[in-house]
Amino acid sequence: MEHEQKYEQRKELFRQAAKKHPNEVLHPYNKILGMEGFDAICEFAEQVNGFTIYVPSARTIFAKCLEIEAKNDFQKGLTIVEIARKYGYGDRHMRRILM
Repeated sequence: MEHEQKYEQRKELFRQAAKKHPNEVLHPYNKILGMEGFDAICEFAEQVNGFTIYVPSARTIFAKCLEIEAKNDFQKGLTIVEIARKYGYGDRHMRRILM
């Protein structure tokens, strides 16, 4: 019980520091997580417990989206040539994505 009280007291001190210096304490985590406030960021930190998180590049995300959409189009009956033209790629590149 005493340990929990000390933890809460420390957390309150840190919360006050975060309010006084939000850019130094919360940045860049608030921008990355889209969260506002010390409590939200601390809750997230407790959930992941220091676990390293990989954030893919926008290019990687786009490539995965393209792959999914192209495969859906292919299953709907579009040809590789039609799909390549739809997304602005060459036939050979689209064939590599689909096969």
